[in-house]
Amino acid sequence: MRRRLFSYLLVLLLLGGGCAASHKSLDQRIFDVNRGTETTLAKVLPQLKKDRVILVGEHHTDENHHRMQLQVIRMLHEAGMKVAVGMEMFRRDSQPELDLWVAGKIDEAAFEKIYDANWSFPWSLYSPILLYARDNRIPVIGLNVPSDITRQVARTGYQSLSEDQKGYLGNVACRVDKEYMDFIRQAFGGHGHGDMNFLYFCEAQMVWDTVMAVTALDYIAQHPDTVMVILAGTGHVRKQAIATQISNRATIPLTVFLPEVPGSIEKDLVDNRDADYIWMTP
Repeated sequence: MRRRLFSYLLVLLLLGGGCAASHKSLDQRIFDVNRGTETTLAKVLPQLKKDRVILVGEHHTDENHHRMQLQVIRMLHEAGMKVAVGMEMFRRDSQPELDLWVAGKIDEAAFEKIYDANWSFPWSLYSPILLYARDNRIPVIGLNVPSDITRQVARTGYQSLSEDQKGYLGNVACRVDKEYMDFIRQAFGGHGHGDMNFLYFCEAQMVWDTVMAVTALDYIAQHPDTVMVILAGTGHVRKQAIATQISNRATIPLTVFLPEVPGSIEKDLVDNRDADYIWMTP
């Protein structure tokens, strides 16, 4: 009981509570990368209503970034749109459990164990989003590929996957060009992680981006009246990543939000090849 009460209090805290919070979130300052001017979330809502996909980036441990994501989801829901939330944090094979959660058929303690089996960051960072989705019957869609596949690709390359593993990925090819490799250097820094082969590291990121894009497209094709808000790390949300893989497969309107990160994601460091809007730090 105490756990549930704490979670609800956390939701109220992050949302700010009540109608006033809803208006306050719409006043949130954002930087329009295409126009080079500041605006507010309220002013871009008419454009967002035309989208099929809205990608909202995060640094996984930053509560402000999760608050931003929840504001976008809540704004669209309260505007009367049918919303689904696509999450990097869950594998596709966890979809049955996600459906039970949204339907209110699994309690928070049990679902937290499912979350922990999917993602390594604290439940408290994501519980306000997941509780809001459950309480408003907003579908949550697992976008991710099993971590053992991406780990294997990063260590020994895409070619090392078995036919069964490739079959799980569906119709996903892995052709990494120089432009994508340069993007990975910019988005993730350096030359990969540790002593990994950089090409293999790029292949792993491309598999990750592509599977998330294909899973999102499959869902919205089956739900043509729904806008999907995709939550993922900033490296996956930059336009060169998931958004490009979506655009390579479908002509649909989409928008990319990145959070302001001093020294890396700022209005003077990002252009419209990276994002449409930067969420300004309060």
